[in-house]
Amino acid sequence: MKLQPSTFNLHPSEDQVVLSVDDLWVEYAARRGVVKAVRGVSFQVQRGETVALIGESGSGKTTLGLALIRLLPRTARIPRGRVRYYRAGGECDVLTLSPQELRRFRWQECAMVFQSALNALNPVLRVADHFRDTAQAHGSLDGAEAQERARELLRLVQLEPDRVLRAYPHELSGGMRQRVLIAMGLLLDPQIIILDEPTTALDILTQRAVIDVLRNLRQELEFSLIFISHDLSLAAELADRVATMYAGAIVEIGDVYEIFEQPRHPYTRGLIHAVPTVTGDLEQLSSIPGSPPDLIDLPPGCKFALRCPYVQARCRQEEPVLEMVSPGHFTACHNWKQIDEH
Repeated sequence: MKLQPSTFNLHPSEDQVVLSVDDLWVEYAARRGVVKAVRGVSFQVQRGETVALIGESGSGKTTLGLALIRLLPRTARIPRGRVRYYRAGGECDVLTLSPQELRRFRWQECAMVFQSALNALNPVLRVADHFRDTAQAHGSLDGAEAQERARELLRLVQLEPDRVLRAYPHELSGGMRQRVLIAMGLLLDPQIIILDEPTTALDILTQRAVIDVLRNLRQELEFSLIFISHDLSLAAELADRVATMYAGAIVEIGDVYEIFEQPRHPYTRGLIHAVPTVTGDLEQLSSIPGSPPDLIDLPPGCKFALRCPYVQARCRQEEPVLEMVSPGHFTACHNWKQIDEH
């Protein structure tokens, strides 16, 4: 299968690409105007790879995840862009799928696990009913096959099937519900899993258990993972590549080790310096001054200019585009060489 070239190559090995996003824009209609929630995002995901999307709240991470499976609210629209998915039978543009094809794409090809497990599960249905309904609505598994697959997956996420399948969501702990959602996402053996803040509101020990489960599942089932989080420690532990989002755009993307060891965008650098370490001095922490821009009335030039310590006159007039600073590492900053010197 020959792949069409992307806007730019964000990964050197294109023959293993499972998802390619090209110049994707998402807008919301609001009373004050148009909210530009996602602006010109392009990236690729390889088979078996984990890509982490990091950034502050409101940076567009969740909207991007919802756009990939076309689960946006009615007030949203995608004015331009492509989301190409590659499978054994060829490629398809997710944005042009019919309702029937889209239903098959969700869960069978790409599943999303939302951050609030209690809200994502129907409170009046037992866990077994959730698995059965998912299999009937999106796949071809019959009741017995779905039940057996559910038991297998619950064991993989370290839950006791006999207890969990007959339980209602409120009878399970937060960590157990989150692992149930992960198991449901894997029910129809999709190639891609999108995780939106999977450890939100969980205690540190439960977070550890969820991380271990995800790592083991990846090794055993070899699916691709898009991991949405503002928790940099989770991204550092789970991801192969990291993409930093700011004001709806990807401002830096690259190998996880290089991003954390040598960030080339001042926003990524600021995020890393704002995270406390186990052995570090609290006095070394520094916050990013100011707040993100209004997505309805965006300023000209670089959207991070008002908060950037390296800002120059050019930054306020011309918005930078992603450029390669080293193999596989891209940043959208006019002054990345100056940052590198520091």
